Amino acid sequence: MKLLQNSGVPIYQQIAEQMKTDILAGKLKEGEYLPSIRGLAKDLKISVITTMKAYELLETEGLVTAAQGKGFYVNAQDSEMLREQHLRRVEEALQQAISAAEIAGMTDEELQGTLQTLLRMKES
Repeated sequence: MKLLQNSGVPIYQQIAEQMKTDILAGKLKEGEYLPSIRGLAKDLKISVITTMKAYELLETEGLVTAAQGKGFYVNAQDSEMLREQHLRRVEEALQQAISAAEIAGMTDEELQGTLQTLLRMKES
């Protein structure tokens, strides 16, 4: 897991986002336990409180559940909900790209061309 100290994004949020990505991508499967709070904190050399906050954020989003004495495990994911979450992420990323393109002075055609080029590169 990669954490960026100076990214402006709180560490607990970075952890939660990376785990959320792994859950949505199926890398962390239904019923699988997350690393222990203390173990993850030790591995990442961060506070147990920070790790707990990340796990609580995932729990609030309905991605994991706490099992007393056992830790947090991944909930079953509804495929339609997963699709909606992925679509939302795509929309957010495209919105950021549009904003960056405007700042760079790109035309709509240049932005679309860039996207098409990237899509072609992915295919090869």
